[in-house]
Amino acid sequence: MKKRKTQWSEALQSLTLPAVGVAALLFFATAVGNLNSDRNTENRKQLEDTLRRGCVACYAAEGIYPPDLAYLEDHYGIQVDETRYVVHYEIFADNLMPDITVLEKKS
Repeated sequence: MKKRKTQWSEALQSLTLPAVGVAALLFFATAVGNLNSDRNTENRKQLEDTLRRGCVACYAAEGIYPPDLAYLEDHYGIQVDETRYVVHYEIFADNLMPDITVLEKKS
């Protein structure tokens, strides 16, 4: 005895493939968004580390820490993308490491 397919079972079968496709696309979009977020965080940390290494190199070569961020850019070739980042550079004295904070601008 053969079973007949009901309208509900046919409708369910016709919706299964599109639902799985949409779920896969949502998963992929979320994964790509997380990768971009992680990359942005890593880029910000890398810029902050580069600025600190530039300060240490300046201190080793000249005996003082750079007086401002422009000095690092001019004499040590460090480039800051000011459209993406805000750099807080605060120096206390010539012989103390400056306080360096890099923040990402909101899009």
